[in-house]
Amino acid sequence: MKIREANNFAPIQLDEMDQVKLMNRIDTKYWFHKSNLPVLLPQVYPFYFVLNINGEVALPYATTYYDTDTNSMFTAHHNGKLNRYKIRRRSYVISGLSFLEVKFKNNKKRTIKKRISTLSSETEFSDIENSFIQSTTPFSKEDLSPSLVNNFSRITLVSKNFNERCTIDFMLSFKSKKTTITLDNLVIVEIKSNGKPSASPLAKTLRDQRIKASGFSKYCIGRTITEHSIKRNAFKHKVKMLENTLDTPGLYNF
Repeated sequence: MKIREANNFAPIQLDEMDQVKLMNRIDTKYWFHKSNLPVLLPQVYPFYFVLNINGEVALPYATTYYDTDTNSMFTAHHNGKLNRYKIRRRSYVISGLSFLEVKFKNNKKRTIKKRISTLSSETEFSDIENSFIQSTTPFSKEDLSPSLVNNFSRITLVSKNFNERCTIDFMLSFKSKKTTITLDNLVIVEIKSNGKPSASPLAKTLRDQRIKASGFSKYCIGRTITEHSIKRNAFKHKVKMLENTLDTPGLYNF
């Protein structure tokens, strides 16, 4: 899916992004059908830069998530537990950068992300990576194995006052040990800020289009629609909404 409108933002380079890393932040998510994007993006041209790497603004990402044999991280989210973790290896394909990342969602609804550089070709955790996991989570490498692979393209917007970063993900696919499912018509927008995003021009434009904020975990939804042997009933309503929005029946009962 080409997003021609994204090329009309003023560009920003990767090394300029350091001033808006937002590793401790508030995340607000929205998701909707891709047909909304051509209307949405032109309305926020004056307020944002777009990340541009080698002339490309729609950048491919590849993510491998890890969990325990008992799916403790998936189950914690499913059961609404606060102070929960996600562990993933993410590759930024065009830039060649890869990181082992830990995301911690605390009981104040803030997302705290920590990461270390890694090699995209690695599948086993090194001793350094194991030390990182043990220092930031209750887990160690012996507890973990790959549980979901997620690929998507991302457009990254940076506010011109450098207090907000927005990601626009599309062309999502999810691969578990059971199956692979692609959601070509889904767009996920995430606004990352130090505080409430109410002043965000993108959030205002989404509200004007009657698109409401709605949580969306790629990990949890990906596992829900690719595995029906796990406990997933808490996500049934979300997946049914997804089926209606995308006109893609059968995602829950594949």
